[in-house]
Amino acid sequence: MEKDTQQSSDHGQGGGETLDKSLLVVDDDKVFCERLARAMSSRGFTARTAISVAEALAAIQTAPPAFAVIDLRLGDGSGLDVMRALKARRADSRGVILTGYGAIATAVVAVKLGAFDYLAKPANADDVVSALMAGRLDGPTEHEPPMSADRVRWEHIQRIYEACERNVSETARQLNMHRRTLQRILAKRAPK
Repeated sequence: MEKDTQQSSDHGQGGGETLDKSLLVVDDDKVFCERLARAMSSRGFTARTAISVAEALAAIQTAPPAFAVIDLRLGDGSGLDVMRALKARRADSRGVILTGYGAIATAVVAVKLGAFDYLAKPANADDVVSALMAGRLDGPTEHEPPMSADRVRWEHIQRIYEACERNVSETARQLNMHRRTLQRILAKRAPK
């Protein structure tokens, strides 16, 4: 694989400077992963793909990218582990967590780990480019409806789960909840 400094010769907005537009797309849905990588390549990025945490960590070790789009839930672990490894290897990288399981608690953890944005699936390539290039987490809109009671409960469970470093048994103990009940809640999408 090429080194980061050789991956891009695109000009940045500063005129004359080169901008490293190396990108790693991490998603266990191989078709989606490849489609997003192609769309990002057509927008000037030098995209590579990984379909697991292990594959993503190996890609980061080989050549840490300037940008990353990482699915939160992967078959062999959490995208947050990939984000953590990327920021440890390359502090100036910009990452976006992409997920079908939107949660405020997870978004907070992702931002603390260095994610620049948190997008819910399905997000198109233009949304991803905007998030990567903006370099900041957008605030909620003024007309966002309040969360339902089910959503507030779900967010609280997610917050405790992340505080327990995603340990289901410890989270269940702290919530005074049966472990299997907690596993069922964690496997479901966030309520609206």
